[in-house]
Amino acid sequence: MERGERFYRIHRLLKAGRCVPLKRFTEDLGVSRATFKRDIEYLRDRYGAPLVWDREQGGYRYDPTQPGAATFELPGFWLSSSEIHALLAMQAMLADLDAELLGPQVDPLMERLEKVLETSRYPTTQLRKRIRILHQGARKSEPAAFGVIAQAVLERRQLSIRHHNRARNEDTTRAISPQRLVHYRDNWYVDAYCHLRKDIRTFALDAVDQAQLLEDKAKEVLASELDRYLGSSYGIFSGEPKAVAVLRFSALRARWVSRERWHPDQKGRWDEQQRYILEVPYSDDRELIMDILRHGADVEVQGPPALRERVREVLKAAQRQY
Repeated sequence: MERGERFYRIHRLLKAGRCVPLKRFTEDLGVSRATFKRDIEYLRDRYGAPLVWDREQGGYRYDPTQPGAATFELPGFWLSSSEIHALLAMQAMLADLDAELLGPQVDPLMERLEKVLETSRYPTTQLRKRIRILHQGARKSEPAAFGVIAQAVLERRQLSIRHHNRARNEDTTRAISPQRLVHYRDNWYVDAYCHLRKDIRTFALDAVDQAQLLEDKAKEVLASELDRYLGSSYGIFSGEPKAVAVLRFSALRARWVSRERWHPDQKGRWDEQQRYILEVPYSDDRELIMDILRHGADVEVQGPPALRERVREVLKAAQRQY
């Protein structure tokens, strides 16, 4: 019997509210007294199990007077594949944070994640070996800026930032009221009210090289307004949708795309040739065009005409490189 399964059986017997004799454990688990005692110590030390030896009754039980005893569980035993993925993703994200940024705060979290993962039916070494989370296109943020921006978000204070606009290759200094941090496609962004532009904006954290807390309280923006302005169009770009892209994918590519989520308000249908027609609203076409191009000849932009022409121009420019 694997160690994880032994933990589950020990927990199940004790959770019934009984005082269980040592002999019952060793016979039920098929282990020696020494092995069982090691399991008991591990459950106490690593998972905080409220285990006590009851001398009067001659067995082990859960002590209901210990903090958290009433709700104590071993959640790892019920980890689904999506929960394991989420925990491993959390580990990967925490590991990517600079040690100087949140070192003292992150270390206990990492230790706790290790404990939770170890309670699953699968050894942690096997999880790490057999499950990989790959980051692609991640851009490193300045640790100092990340920390100050996160503090401003939580303390509801304004920030002065120096932001680099890559499209125009210029820096601007502006005051913002940060609303929330967003982790999108392996990169960090902050949704904020920009006092310079008098409007809602999203800033990539890796494009912020200076951030300073201000004494002024942050201007509050309703979550519904943020979602309407920032979540209604395609990708990370904000603004009310100006058009709906109509994309037709080949029958081969449709097998993948038909199961993908490009936008919360997307619409999809199949044509008579088993090609997939996907409709997505957008305001700024830059990110949308990048996603269209990655499908190469397996996708055709059917509309609107302006988007079709933009994709044609990009493809022509790419062809001239060769």
